[in-house]
Amino acid sequence: MEKTIFYTPDILTDPELPLEEAQHCIKVLRKKEGDEILLADGNGNFYDAAILQANPKHCIVNIIRSISRGKNRNFNIQIAFAPTKNMDRVEWFAEKATEIGIDHFFPILCQYSERKEIKLQRIEKILVSAMKQSQKAYLPQLDEMQSFSQFVKQEFNGQKFIAHCYPQEKPILKEVYKKGTNALILIGPEGDFSEKEVEEAIRSGFQPVSLGESRLRTETAALAACHAIHVLNW
Repeated sequence: MEKTIFYTPDILTDPELPLEEAQHCIKVLRKKEGDEILLADGNGNFYDAAILQANPKHCIVNIIRSISRGKNRNFNIQIAFAPTKNMDRVEWFAEKATEIGIDHFFPILCQYSERKEIKLQRIEKILVSAMKQSQKAYLPQLDEMQSFSQFVKQEFNGQKFIAHCYPQEKPILKEVYKKGTNALILIGPEGDFSEKEVEEAIRSGFQPVSLGESRLRTETAALAACHAIHVLNW
């Protein structure tokens, strides 16, 4: 039976569970002093711990042992995407990509973006929940939204791709991705990138790619790209 995981990013310096985790542990699961629980710091480590103080506002634990859990892969996946007008679709993508395995989310503001800003707190909670649900020890990073032009100028150690819908010769992602290589993939808004943005990305070293014959929604394309990199590394 899988154990409930409690997210404790500061556990090595603070033996107290965050308030929301403490309330779930003590009030919902009715854990008591002496009970053992499983913690994750989001940086690749699990901890077996015993409850010293079973208080829903101040749950104090003692670490019994630590377990370093590698990612079991030699590549990382980063997705830069233009958040959709409907936040439910953004949250769905964030949840499912975390379950599959992703390292970094970059919300970007494009010329045709329908959503100009994004509140990260709700998405961060979804990432934590998905990490715990999928029994992972790593929490993906989530950046503040930045402009497309600002983002594409940043350095990246790996292959860089841009998936767009303009009618030009574009190889399928699987034809150009090199197994074991870090991947950064740009996914545009519902109205696609502008032609100027595509040209700017190409000048910055991004290779245009296709994700298949079907025209995909933003969140579907982002998830398909994430899953494709995993499949290509099997």
